[in-house]
Amino acid sequence: MTLHHNMTHWAERVDMAAAFRWTVKLNLHEAVANHFSLATNAEGTRFLINPNGRHFARITASSLVEIDANDPDTMNRPDAPDPTAWGLHGSIHRALPHARCVMHVHSMHATVLASLADSYLPPIDQNSAMFFGRQVVDDHYGGMAFGDEGARCAEMLRDPKITTMIMGNHGVLIIGRTVAETFNRLTYFERAAETYIRALQTGQPLRVLSDAVAEKTAQEWENYPGFADFHLREIKALLDEEGATYAM
Repeated sequence: MTLHHNMTHWAERVDMAAAFRWTVKLNLHEAVANHFSLATNAEGTRFLINPNGRHFARITASSLVEIDANDPDTMNRPDAPDPTAWGLHGSIHRALPHARCVMHVHSMHATVLASLADSYLPPIDQNSAMFFGRQVVDDHYGGMAFGDEGARCAEMLRDPKITTMIMGNHGVLIIGRTVAETFNRLTYFERAAETYIRALQTGQPLRVLSDAVAEKTAQEWENYPGFADFHLREIKALLDEEGATYAM
């Protein structure tokens, strides 16, 4: 049930909170780590992010913190975000206006993929084709994502075609224009990574799509009408049926 709030960006806050709650149901979260952020101004420099040290299962729309990537005093605020969230998400929102929504997790299959010597996800099925030509692999993990590491990662995402960074030795980072688009992409990436890893486990040769068919399929995903929005709408409806408190 959505209570009336006079907070700004309420619909976006509700979408974000629903995405955090559903991430728990899919078991893609990790302790009180990992962060989702969403730009709130045209320049992309102001953004909503989950509060420091809060479990994804307890995120509500009103608990999200709004911060400014260009405010040097951000980490002195009483509600300062996690320092790695500031380093990674702050760097991306500061540098890349097109990265409206940024979701980073250490989900199991994405992280297994990120642990392979070759972390590229090949187009072996319809789902993995979504990421064909739209992924970048970070081969230079340098420790936790404080300022310098965050800025280095942001630089690798400059091409607006890139939606997905497979963070070697770390996890995955997804960017998109809306919460719905980004979260849909995140769930599909985890599913595609699982399919690929299970296919590798058979020891059999892979049936890899041609570049032409993979690119055609990726474009078909991008142009599939309403798909991501329907997905998030249904997630919110399911949460509402349970009486979840995300929209508070």
